[in-house]
Amino acid sequence: MQLCWFSVTIKSSSVYNTMSRKQTPSEFLKKIIGRPVVVKLNSGVDYRGVLACLDGYMNIALEQTEEYVNGQLKNKYGDAFIRGNNVLYISTTKRRV
Repeated sequence: MQLCWFSVTIKSSSVYNTMSRKQTPSEFLKKIIGRPVVVKLNSGVDYRGVLACLDGYMNIALEQTEEYVNGQLKNKYGDAFIRGNNVLYISTTKRRV
């Protein structure tokens, strides 16, 4: 289900090295849309799911979302929307079965 109305438009002059290929944060984020990710919040809570979309403010839409507190599964959601100012980082991951 595609519920997104925004797109990635992050501007950065920094270049990051990921697996020996240099790419900007914007390039990385565009590449991982549709892939399983872990979103870590400032509170320490992790959300794992498929990245549906995000915007330049790091507002995130996830599908097939699972909430982990202290490493333990606490809840499952179909779709989840996370406000960008709560996001510590986004990481790609292999999806747990």
